[in-house]
Amino acid sequence: MEQGAAGIRLDRWLHHARLFRTRTLAAGAVDAGGIRMNGNPCRKPAQMLRGGDVVTVSAHGQVRVLRVLGLGERRGPASEAVALYEEVEM
Repeated sequence: MEQGAAGIRLDRWLHHARLFRTRTLAAGAVDAGGIRMNGNPCRKPAQMLRGGDVVTVSAHGQVRVLRVLGLGERRGPASEAVALYEEVEM
């Protein structure tokens, strides 16, 4: 896993999980207030994300609640990206 067990930047994980096409778009969504971590508003793209964290993403006309299962080492194919999270029922 990238950056060891410590975690990964939120914007980087959002990009690896293919929730945003670019890391810049992911950082913009965080800056705009469209992302929550563990129920708390998050405005820092560099916020560290760890396995087990719950990320709420409001983007592309929908709200998704995701539990982080993996941090990812790169932005891979969609089949690799879906293994990084699981949908949480609201």
